[in-house]
Amino acid sequence: MKVTTVDHPLVQHKLALIRDKNTGSKDFRELMAEVSMLMAYEATRDLELEETVVETPVAPARVKVLAGKKLALVAILRAGLVMVDGILRLIPAARVGHIGLYRDPETLEPTQYYAKLPLDIAERRIFLTDPMLATGGSAVRALDVLKEKGATHIKLMSIIAAPEGIERVMKAHPDVDICVAAVDERLNEKGYIVPGLGDAGDRIYGTK
Repeated sequence: MKVTTVDHPLVQHKLALIRDKNTGSKDFRELMAEVSMLMAYEATRDLELEETVVETPVAPARVKVLAGKKLALVAILRAGLVMVDGILRLIPAARVGHIGLYRDPETLEPTQYYAKLPLDIAERRIFLTDPMLATGGSAVRALDVLKEKGATHIKLMSIIAAPEGIERVMKAHPDVDICVAAVDERLNEKGYIVPGLGDAGDRIYGTK
């Protein structure tokens, strides 16, 4: 397993705006999508290429294109949707799946209520999106669901992670790489990342 922190200046600048409690839902959504799109440059760095030839207006050119490996974006509902929106701007041909989980407020453990995935999910390279990797419970459960469907090549993308969440994913799924924009200090007693950005879903959709 490899954990990659995307420390590009634009990502870090936008992350500062996302953390600000005074940033409204509209700007928050747009910034989350933008950060996700920028993170996707790093997350897709290891995609395979193959050579081909195209005709330019001047002469034939030997170029490199994606090798045709099929891609899928899988959002952990509901907050993961905003990351998919951003990444689709870069790879619009990717198929999209959804896994619905909610966290029990008492146990902090995830409960699955929905899963809709491409039929050929086992044949695709998968980018699993969840903005906050807090306790790691939701990510681990979603990874369980994907592997139960035969998925073998999965990368987890989270905007902010807690050390506890990273450790839990590493123990349960050591073959899954993680791409984040920041690793914060810790979790508080309610399972929120500190300093974090609050509840991502509530801030994206203006709910409480």
